[in-house]
Amino acid sequence: MKRLILPAALLALAACDQGPAPEAPAAVATSDALCRPTPNGRDATGCYLTLTASRNDRLVSVSSPAADEGQIHEMKVTDGMMSMAELEDGLPLPAGEAVSLRPGGDHIMLIGLKQPLVAGEQVSLTLTFEHAPAMGIRAMVGQPPAAGQGTPHG
Repeated sequence: MKRLILPAALLALAACDQGPAPEAPAAVATSDALCRPTPNGRDATGCYLTLTASRNDRLVSVSSPAADEGQIHEMKVTDGMMSMAELEDGLPLPAGEAVSLRPGGDHIMLIGLKQPLVAGEQVSLTLTFEHAPAMGIRAMVGQPPAAGQGTPHG
């Protein structure tokens, strides 16, 4: 009888095993969203925020009803020259790490603004990710703090 109990128990446990638990849905938290005002008739501006993904993800696109186009840009220095270029494959968001888009670094560009962005107002942005659902946010319009002076708060 004892010889039958152990195999029966193992079979019962195997039948209960439903495989690995499903992975939690991807989510991205945002904070400190800010877009620069556009004086003197400029039709493009930079936007900044901090993104924290619950699992490895990627910001793949940005859009806004306030602009014809949104792009994700990187800033880099090559041979002493600073350059800006669109990140064609989007911006990697490592799980659990805060990724800050800021002046002088990675950032969002709104191009072809339909009207000037005025300090104190807000602008709508839609962020699209590889895994997490698309997210609509409102960014304050204002000047970001100078480098080293903390996070931007509209």
